[in-house]
Amino acid sequence: MSKKKHKRGQDGDLAAVARDPKAAKKARDKAYEARLSELHVELARLQAWVTATGARIVVIFEGRDAAGKGGMIKRITEKVSPRVFRVVALPAPSDRQKTQIYMQRYIEQLPAAGEIVIFDRSWYNRPGVERVMGYCTEQAATRFLQEIPHLESLLVESGITLLKYFLTVGEEEQERRFRQRIDDPVRQWKLSPMDLESYRRWWDYTAAYDEMIRKTDTGSAPWWIVDSNDKKAARINCITHLLGAIPYERIKYDEPRLGKRQKRPDDWSADTSPRNLVPSVF
Repeated sequence: MSKKKHKRGQDGDLAAVARDPKAAKKARDKAYEARLSELHVELARLQAWVTATGARIVVIFEGRDAAGKGGMIKRITEKVSPRVFRVVALPAPSDRQKTQIYMQRYIEQLPAAGEIVIFDRSWYNRPGVERVMGYCTEQAATRFLQEIPHLESLLVESGITLLKYFLTVGEEEQERRFRQRIDDPVRQWKLSPMDLESYRRWWDYTAAYDEMIRKTDTGSAPWWIVDSNDKKAARINCITHLLGAIPYERIKYDEPRLGKRQKRPDDWSADTSPRNLVPSVF
């Protein structure tokens, strides 16, 4: 009689997987990686289409602190060209920029033909962070909420595809992620004084974001809300939606072929002059 061991979860034993949390997580992670790989292929196809057609696309990511905006953007851009997918994460405005119209530094970042610009936070800093933290007046925030739908409408009418995503996360999950950052030296850099203040002022931000979305959700530039309590699910859901929102087509190219490499010249000799080599330590 065979004594071959049978591993839990083998041969489609879904009940065994369900009973084993580690096996269930492993199966889910495997499914996530497989789906993400498929989406990376589609993002590469989108890139080819944008390059070939000269399309201009703007993707805005806003959301709670620790909602996973950076991770989302990383998964979108990690397999494509930074010359096509350009990430914009502007610092606080300089003294000079503070004297300009508010939208000026953002308009400078809008895409040229063949570009996808991804804003890691955007002009929506005004009715969000700036309003809650007192970096702008209530009058300025109110005026922004009145005027920005008109500007976004003009962007869309000019031929820009504009997608706006807001990543939301619950109070308990945000706290868990903040504590992870506090406890992990590798992640502590992600936790700024502004993050700690946003944690304390949860309901102030809730009110500001609710009004922001309500007043700037339009037919030409709607907000799409991403439940980010599960980061991996959020990434798959959002990237799938993004690809579905852009009417790209597959661009057919001739298959690349390596040509014949030139022969070494008969009079060639190796250069023996001293060179600085990086030491091998691994």
